[in-house]
Amino acid sequence: MKRQLYACLLTLFCSFSFTALTAQTDIDAIMLAKNNFCGGPMYSYSSWQHYWEGSFKRNNQNLGTVSTQMLTLMGNYGLSNKLNVLFAVPYVKTRASEGTMRGMSGIQDLSLWLKWKPLQTNIGNGNFSLFGIGGFSIPLSNYVADYLPLSIGMHNSSLSARLMADYQVGKFFVTGSGTYTYRNNVKIDRTSYYTSEAHLTNKIEMPDVASFNFRAGLRSKSLIAEAIVANMTTLGGFDIRRNDMPFPSNKMNATSAGVNFKYTVNRIRGLELVAGGSYVIAGRNVGKSTTINGGVFYIVDLSKKKKNVKTPKAI
Repeated sequence: MKRQLYACLLTLFCSFSFTALTAQTDIDAIMLAKNNFCGGPMYSYSSWQHYWEGSFKRNNQNLGTVSTQMLTLMGNYGLSNKLNVLFAVPYVKTRASEGTMRGMSGIQDLSLWLKWKPLQTNIGNGNFSLFGIGGFSIPLSNYVADYLPLSIGMHNSSLSARLMADYQVGKFFVTGSGTYTYRNNVKIDRTSYYTSEAHLTNKIEMPDVASFNFRAGLRSKSLIAEAIVANMTTLGGFDIRRNDMPFPSNKMNATSAGVNFKYTVNRIRGLELVAGGSYVIAGRNVGKSTTINGGVFYIVDLSKKKKNVKTPKAI
């Protein structure tokens, strides 16, 4: 139980602000034990003043500082020691400090994942593990997608597949993963729009996404501390036009760097505390955002305990 909190968290990407990859366990090498459930809330705050309009870095005084608050209920259940199912449901609130555009708030998307560890073996002085992760997401409310950067999401369904490898020697570890995400079309509340050409329809073809994540640090029974570099590349799309609003099918590329920490409270069995932060260091059509997050989680053993049956003594 002391090393399994990280199997509670999921990758979350929220609209134009690019909420950076922080403390997610669909991309770490920690598995929850069979019949254990881990759940709890995670809060994150992300904000930016400058953003990339194509490759041009700028700000917008009509927006000021754009901020996103996210409170996410997360959970993970161990179907077996090598197969976990994870979920996340976020409530998102956005705000612009200047101008007349009002922020939005509401429940965003449901994300579900299956995480499988088919291989674990000793190589040299360390332990090597291979993981396969698949998942999908669907919108849970009828929020507006065509209101970036203040929309709470893209309002599209998606399918994702990830391959991940982890190597640990003593307390030191390195983890790398690559993900492909398929995104279906989105319907908006207008019958025509312009990208690089005119479209007489209310349907938007959403480009797919490729992402990579690399992390390294120390992993022990009571503490995990790691540094992370993550990259997201949109496989298609177009740049924001000069002085225009962003659009759901824009090309949105981002590279972020950050740190995560997890602490196990030894005096309270099953209680875990997590915190982290990240910063977008390079991008295209995304905000240069800073994100901080923290959460409290608890692990419960749901397995049926075998009762001790005393053997009757012979008379």
